[in-house]
Amino acid sequence: MPQSKTLQQILNIELPFLVAPMFLVSNTAMVIAAMQKGGAGCIPALNYRRISELKEAIREMKAHKPSHGAFGINIIVNPSNLKYREQLKACCDEGVDFIITSLGSPREVIVKARRAKIKVFCDVVNLEHAKKAEALGCDALIAVNNRAGGHRGALDPESLIKELVSNTSLPVISAGGIGSKQDLYEVLSYGAAGASIGSPFIASEESQVSEAYKSACVSYGAKDIVMTKKISGTPCTVINTPYVQKVGLDETWIEKKLHRYRFLKKWIKLLRYLKGTQDVVCSAKEVTYKNVWVAGPSIEDTHKIEPISKIIDRFIL
Repeated sequence: MPQSKTLQQILNIELPFLVAPMFLVSNTAMVIAAMQKGGAGCIPALNYRRISELKEAIREMKAHKPSHGAFGINIIVNPSNLKYREQLKACCDEGVDFIITSLGSPREVIVKARRAKIKVFCDVVNLEHAKKAEALGCDALIAVNNRAGGHRGALDPESLIKELVSNTSLPVISAGGIGSKQDLYEVLSYGAAGASIGSPFIASEESQVSEAYKSACVSYGAKDIVMTKKISGTPCTVINTPYVQKVGLDETWIEKKLHRYRFLKKWIKLLRYLKGTQDVVCSAKEVTYKNVWVAGPSIEDTHKIEPISKIIDRFIL
């Protein structure tokens, strides 16, 4: 089906992409810098421990929003996010341009965001998820492909975009594997309305992660990205550091054996998630030998640490 709107038209921006929400990485400085270039940016609500901090961030971005810029918040909508409803209320009360939903049903978000005149984009990895989101009335689909950093989909960008474009009436925003202008225009040629770009912006001056994390995105490349189940119990892409090599990429034989028991499975997965997340948090913020740096293969085109404005120029000039 033909797509009716581009990302620029949906958000009243000048760039055909947004700076993707990244756990621990995204911040207001990054989003504001993107908006000043005529683009958009998004921050995971989970980057803020307190709802008051989330509200303060929204107010800051709103105060610095230019006429052709937009900002949003990413909300995890499954039961593991105990603050999800508070985060949603903060977005609706303070006013954001869009919300990106992940890992669960977006039903409640769509209903409440519509009342607040906020657009909702839903992360999807296949047509089944896309059709459900479309039926609930979301504004666009974030097509998470198999080149995305962090938790990714199973389909390559071309297959996923074309399947969603052909079988839904919603704009499709491609997420994953975009490190250059050529990559961007390739997904647009498949029918995408725009793109969500994350990993290339980790090594930005505005990012507040450790210099070691930024430098890793410069030093390592696509061949160094591996899949691991050691973070959340589900496949996640990370940089293949010596620590990642040491602990391995798969579950231990004990974990696999315990997963056969339904009662124990959820607890083992929860413990793995808590341990893995703590490793990611420590690696992002401080120097540690337990380096678990989440990134996608698009870091291949990252050759130095630069301001957000310079990184954006790589995709448009």
